[in-house]
Amino acid sequence: MVLAKEIMGSSLMERSSFASSSKLLLGRSFQQKKFLVSPFALPLEKNKRQVRLRKALNNNTVAAISEDLVKSSSSSSSSSTSVPAEKAVRFKVRAVVTVRNKIKEDFKETLVKHLDAITDRIGRNVVLELVSTEIDPKTKAPKKSNEAVLKDWSKKMNVKAERVNYTAEFMVDSDFGEPGAITVTNRHQQEFFMESITIEGFACGPVHFPCHSWVQAKKDLPGKRIFFSNKPYLPHETPVGLKVLREKELRNLRGDGVGVRKLSDRIYDFATYNDLGNPDKGTDLSRPALGGSEKYPYPRRCRTGRLPSDTDMYTESRVEKPLPMYVPRDERFEESKMNTFTIKRLKAVLHNLIPGLKTSLSVNNNDFNEFSDVDGLYSEGLLIKLGLQDEVLNKVPLIRKIHESSQGLLKFDTPKIISKDKFAWLRDDEFARQAMAGINPVNIEKLKVFPPVSNLDPQMYGPQESALREEHILGQLNGMTVQQAIDEDKLFIIDYHDIYLPFLDGINALDGRKSYATRTIFFLTPMGTLKPVAIELSLPPAGPSSRSKRVVTPPVDATTNWMWQLAKAHVCSNDAGVHQLVNHWLRTHACMEPFILAAYRQLSAMHPILKLLDPHMRYTLEINALARQSLINADGIIESCFTPGRYCMEISSAAYKNLWRFDMENLPADLLRRGMAVPDPTQPHGLRLLIEDYPYAADGLMIWSAIQNWVRTYVNHYYPDPNLVAQDKELQAWYFESINVGHADLKHEPWWLPLNTSDDLVSVLTTLIWNASAQHAALNFGQYPYGGYVPNRPPLMRRLIPDESDPEYASFQADPQRYFLNAMPSLLQATKFMAVVDTLSTHSPDEEYLGERQQPSTWTGDTEMVEAFYGFSAKIMQIEKEIDKRNSDRTLRNRCGAGVLPYELLAPTSEPGVTCRGVPNSVST
Repeated sequence: MVLAKEIMGSSLMERSSFASSSKLLLGRSFQQKKFLVSPFALPLEKNKRQVRLRKALNNNTVAAISEDLVKSSSSSSSSSTSVPAEKAVRFKVRAVVTVRNKIKEDFKETLVKHLDAITDRIGRNVVLELVSTEIDPKTKAPKKSNEAVLKDWSKKMNVKAERVNYTAEFMVDSDFGEPGAITVTNRHQQEFFMESITIEGFACGPVHFPCHSWVQAKKDLPGKRIFFSNKPYLPHETPVGLKVLREKELRNLRGDGVGVRKLSDRIYDFATYNDLGNPDKGTDLSRPALGGSEKYPYPRRCRTGRLPSDTDMYTESRVEKPLPMYVPRDERFEESKMNTFTIKRLKAVLHNLIPGLKTSLSVNNNDFNEFSDVDGLYSEGLLIKLGLQDEVLNKVPLIRKIHESSQGLLKFDTPKIISKDKFAWLRDDEFARQAMAGINPVNIEKLKVFPPVSNLDPQMYGPQESALREEHILGQLNGMTVQQAIDEDKLFIIDYHDIYLPFLDGINALDGRKSYATRTIFFLTPMGTLKPVAIELSLPPAGPSSRSKRVVTPPVDATTNWMWQLAKAHVCSNDAGVHQLVNHWLRTHACMEPFILAAYRQLSAMHPILKLLDPHMRYTLEINALARQSLINADGIIESCFTPGRYCMEISSAAYKNLWRFDMENLPADLLRRGMAVPDPTQPHGLRLLIEDYPYAADGLMIWSAIQNWVRTYVNHYYPDPNLVAQDKELQAWYFESINVGHADLKHEPWWLPLNTSDDLVSVLTTLIWNASAQHAALNFGQYPYGGYVPNRPPLMRRLIPDESDPEYASFQADPQRYFLNAMPSLLQATKFMAVVDTLSTHSPDEEYLGERQQPSTWTGDTEMVEAFYGFSAKIMQIEKEIDKRNSDRTLRNRCGAGVLPYELLAPTSEPGVTCRGVPNSVST
């Protein structure tokens, strides 16, 4: 089989001059541990058979016999003679080391690179040493090769290829055994990225060492770096020669929990979110620490060890852009990913700069007054739209240069939501469709009780009863009573009342911020689509007899039409806040981080579960650190662009305390909890959707099942006895630390999944992989395609709906369109938000999608699991074809129809850029 040949390394052996070219004669002399050497070499094309032969030697690893030894043997004797086993023979083996070059280097990096090339010639080089899986019976220490240096570093300094191969040669004894680890010492001045190492020349075939790591200079990181082969071992299976190194490497990654972390460190540790505020710049930028208190519980983030701020010892000092935040070195974005972010950041800076220039250069109002003002952001570009073409280009040379080279940087791309139907967003059916097929399809639930009831304390937040009454919706139910519609699963609700109401006094006191706590009732039509039938808007009661709740129903005339549009806009603003602060940031970013930190601290690189999880943890720590630096921090993008302002992260903390549950983070459990599905063993996934055409759920269940089946195959392979899970000390330490340290504020909750059997492990791992891949993709990559047209999903509202007694009512009646647009974000707020969601919605060129892995044939040395992974990949491709088929099915009106966007957010693959599709392996944007 071609795949098996590749994994066993025969194809590499054929290319290697260090593959054994001698013929091992098997017989009684071999059983007596004596080598027989033939004076002639086997033809290279016979190597395939040779590998199979060696594999059959009862798994005894024999050092390959080098060509030099063959020549030596043939000169001393023309016939096969035995060599006493007691006198070990030394053989030559070779390492092929793949180093990835930087695409772009700054002056300092280039200078140091040249210095390293010079000093490499005089002994300040890169040194490798092989470590055997066996121990020396005399010293009781692992067997080691001689130290070997990478060859030709200085000669290959100017090679422009992305990847450069270097070699090193080792001498090993014939009884060395199988290499299980390599230590690397970098005596240069500069770090380098080691992608992989392949050892050639052993009879077991090439041994692969996936590295994917920055190797620091010895001056920055004393001691030797440790890399293990791709062969997985549970802790109790660890070869005796690797046990000490396995523990040592984990201790290195855990660190000692003290001191300020350097950017070159590889230390994973926990801390609270005490770095979001910046009290040194003013009390208005102080923010409470999230995590570690009953009032503000939160998951833990990666510890940086920065010193406290000058004015508040409980707040960590800030690191502002362009200075980098600490994350372990290997978690930083790779170059192509960083380049994508840099380009988008430039675009964001320009989009934010130009409206700011307008404010300083013009006294005109900085609001949208007509829909054409919004359209101009895409069709004309900011300079032309704002009338600043000549003024800005003449006064700001940088913008003039960029304008001349790429007008596209000064224009926004047209969001998909208006690409097919410019006015679709205004329609009720599109408003309802997005509740199931938009970027936040995870809050809709079956209406179980009417009127809805609040769970908030009535002493603090007023009566728990809703203002909704049967007469509000009865005319919209196709002749049904409300109870009949509930019983027949026809009524659904999106309820943001309890999430927002406790914060409304603070929010509405902020300058330019106005919000309600909303509830929206939907009716399921015979066509399988939803229609909104009532919106409840609640404010905190100002007194015992205050009118704090109002109900808005579908319009009957021009005035009520604009009232209805404003009510829907407030619902969308609530939805945008919950989507970003709870479903996207909290559930897929922040709650994943503790599991990642604990994984690298407690699971060895040799552990099969770390190998399984590795692609699903890529870049997450880095993107979360960037979020703390400029998105969720005080006066950051989120606070600037979303209605709750300075209360944004307090809302996120409250959701963590009251709503988040790990056992409900798997898709089937979530659908059942929200009443969107019922158990049904006759259905493919064990449940039946109440709305058959619920695109997020229908596509998501296919992906969930594929992940679950792949994980079950993998787990059962390594834990054939379910009780082995409880006996795996590294696995148990990982899960214990994830909960008791990473989620310490909720560690006593009874709903945590157990981890005692292989079924438990499958549930935990499937939930994590689902959230890192498909769940995050569904919530993230549609942000610009849907939210880039701000009227469709305004992240911020600045006006309430006026009553007839309000002073604003006259201006509303005189020009309702202007009132509507002025209630939305200002030009500066809108463009800042659009630039950020454009960045977040972008796939980078180095994206790895579900079903893909770096080095797919060698990520593990377990050939059976490599084959199983290819099966998983094939299943993902089948799902993509099924999603394409569904998007062409005219009976599925929530994803197919005139002007209707297809639901592709769970389609697994994508081209780079903003595509509104693609499921990356990990949370990386």
